[in-house]
Amino acid sequence: MADSLRRLVCAESCRALQEKLESWYRDYEINSCDQNLNRCCEIIELNSQIQGQLFTILNETSREGGHYAGVETIKTRLLPWLGTCFSCATSGRHFEDSFSLTQDSVEKERQLRELASNQTFQLQELQEELTSTRLQLSNVQQDLAKTQLALEDTKTKSITTALAAEDEIVQLKAALARSRSPSPRRSEIKSSSLLPSRSCSPGRARRTNTSRRACLITRFGDIYAQERLDAETLLRTYISDMEMVQRIIYIAAVESFSAAKMAYRQFKIRVRDTLSLGHSGPESLEDTVLDYIVRHEDLYDVQASVNEVIRSMNINPKISFPPEIDFIVISTLIRELCRVAFSMQTLFPPLDIAFGTDGELFSETKYYRSFDSDFTALLVAYHVWPALMEKDVVILKGEAVTKRGALWSRRSRSSSRGRSRSSSPGPLLAHHLSRSRSPSPLRSTSPRR
Repeated sequence: MADSLRRLVCAESCRALQEKLESWYRDYEINSCDQNLNRCCEIIELNSQIQGQLFTILNETSREGGHYAGVETIKTRLLPWLGTCFSCATSGRHFEDSFSLTQDSVEKERQLRELASNQTFQLQELQEELTSTRLQLSNVQQDLAKTQLALEDTKTKSITTALAAEDEIVQLKAALARSRSPSPRRSEIKSSSLLPSRSCSPGRARRTNTSRRACLITRFGDIYAQERLDAETLLRTYISDMEMVQRIIYIAAVESFSAAKMAYRQFKIRVRDTLSLGHSGPESLEDTVLDYIVRHEDLYDVQASVNEVIRSMNINPKISFPPEIDFIVISTLIRELCRVAFSMQTLFPPLDIAFGTDGELFSETKYYRSFDSDFTALLVAYHVWPALMEKDVVILKGEAVTKRGALWSRRSRSSSRGRSRSSSPGPLLAHHLSRSRSPSPLRSTSPRR
């Protein structure tokens, strides 16, 4: 018996039972139902092991006392305790109550999980509906902007008609005055020999500024709605990456405005140098130069600007193209953009596009988000179409794509993806150039770029 008692003491089972009870008491409120039940089962198992060892010691102790030793103790203490602990009615009722409470706890936990799952699903549905509503709102805003432009176009047409009638009256008066004049001045003869003359009233550029501005804004919106989509459809036959297609079109728009503005500056310098030789009259030289450019916009060598845009795109590191195709396939879009950009430089003040860079902070006043954008992202991944600006005022919004982590997770474009492009035009470009019209008298006076 002494050995069994010593082993029980050395095992420190009672101390471990006490520690488990204290640990369970501390963590009871933060544990789940399953965790508390597992703790209770562990304590019951440990308690049964201790009770088994105690009954072993009790048996050995009773044998050491002989046949009759300890009988009174067993009768007065052990048997009543056993009768109380193993009462069928009491123990069965406690077990049923405990089992019922356990089932209630499991059922409540299951209901809570189902409720949380339903709430998550409803939240996702609400987010999808919100995104769809935002897209619909964006489309409605674009339609409203187009309707406003159409209304302004209708107004400007009426204004243009009235101005044209006024110009005819002024031209008739000028023709009558010239018919009464004895002879033209030598300076006028010299100027007319250098530049092609077209009768028009002085100051026409400023008087028609409003109507020309409205027409150009409308035309820029039409290019976005029609020519841009046509170019996008054409590029998709050669390039499967939609992002690369949109980048090509955006860079084509930026390069077209840059080339057109450079051509306008050179054109204006040549006209000013020529008209300054014989300029005289009430109008300033700058107004005379601007009037001449407005009347002779068809002398603008748009094909030279198209070639310059294609050359710049061939060396742009952000875009690539299949080796067997050239950017000449979107020359229609580039030509229309160059013409509009050139005409926009004759306005007061001139119109231009907004400067945009990848990774800039998204501006609601400058851009619409594309339908595939992340509407919670704050940075622009890349641009689809530039915004039209008048100084610092946005005239027409552009379009941009916003995505979270797009600047860090975007796959690197190796040098092998882009092909090396020679500076000489390809066969398709050479054929197109051969069909271009002959240079105008104005362009023949100075070397082409």
